[in-house]
Amino acid sequence: MSRRLLAACCLGMLAEAAGAQDFQIHGYLDLRLQGTESNQRSWISGGTGKSGFADDDQALQFGGAALAAKWLITPELTGVATLQWQPRSSPAVGLLDAYLRYRPVSTTRWRWSARAGAFFPPVSLENNAVGWTSPWTLTPSAINSWVGEELRTVGVEFRLEHRLDAGTLDVGVAGFKHNDPAGELLASRGWAMGDVTSAINGRLRQPDVYAPVARAAVPVRFQPFKEQDGRIGWYADLSWRAAGGGKLSLMRYDNRADPQSFGEQGERHVNSWRTRFWSLGGEMPLGEFLLIGQLMDGSTAFEPRPGLLLDSKFHAGYLLLGWDRGEWRPAVRLDLVSVRQLPDTLSAPLNEHGHAWTAALNWRPQSWLRVTGEVLRIDSKRNQRRLEGLSPQQVETQLQLSVRLLF
Repeated sequence: MSRRLLAACCLGMLAEAAGAQDFQIHGYLDLRLQGTESNQRSWISGGTGKSGFADDDQALQFGGAALAAKWLITPELTGVATLQWQPRSSPAVGLLDAYLRYRPVSTTRWRWSARAGAFFPPVSLENNAVGWTSPWTLTPSAINSWVGEELRTVGVEFRLEHRLDAGTLDVGVAGFKHNDPAGELLASRGWAMGDVTSAINGRLRQPDVYAPVARAAVPVRFQPFKEQDGRIGWYADLSWRAAGGGKLSLMRYDNRADPQSFGEQGERHVNSWRTRFWSLGGEMPLGEFLLIGQLMDGSTAFEPRPGLLLDSKFHAGYLLLGWDRGEWRPAVRLDLVSVRQLPDTLSAPLNEHGHAWTAALNWRPQSWLRVTGEVLRIDSKRNQRRLEGLSPQQVETQLQLSVRLLF
């Protein structure tokens, strides 16, 4: 079943259930003030900047909106779909996910479930709010900024839970297709930080200076959710959630793309990238505080001609400390990232490394209102900036004030 047909089926069923008692819909509408100090254009507009805005962007922005629908079709079967409106993405309106989940009632300590459709792989420990957003910050970590842009599971996932007195052990495995170009953005642009999440039919923009390498005209865009080689990718994850609230998770991801294959998107060849990584994450409650951390180690590679394998090794990690004070929820996060392109004999490898600090203060006086102020400072070095006549080392500072209406 194609992605479009599956998404249409899910939305159709949800629409028919709009008057049903077991139909729920939640969403948000976001208005934003921003100010950015940077010598670069943002990655959203084809520059080499790492933040979601540039210093010449308008101060007042529409931060986006989302509708998340959930229909309990039967006690065991649930339909889920999320629609996004984000002016900074292409297209501005699109589905983030659409899937069916089957979870039979269990009277034992064992419980299994399965879901089929298009959904986010279970990588993020941050983005668990409506519309794949974070309850702690406006800008996700570098890891989850990338996951939101380039990764989506279009396939089937099976999960098995074992509930114990001390906690719950959860094992999952999935097979998927339609994600062969995933990884190209990490190689061509590197890590970035922003809250623009790709829709299932989304098109991502690459740096304008990458156009000669891609043999394409500016603006250079591609669709990450495409099938190009017929192979089935997979991931497997294992997690433990303690009865006291702590969690530890381990994941292995491999899209199994053929690095010699490619697809036609518009007038350009888009390569398939063999993207593999390990992810280790955890969260620990410390009274009113919550500590969240994640590490990712992987590579993405393609072979433009036989014998020439271009491999980008990527690493990232973050540590977030949040404080739940009722109406007030401050949070601070440190990100570390790097990319190393191999082989070392390349004349101009697209290497980078950097770190970022994020500080956010959330105020939620009512269940329908969230006001967030955030400061983001990114210090990064990327050789690619020389092509724009810039120093490889750049520092960007971004301030945002968000008023988010929730329902």
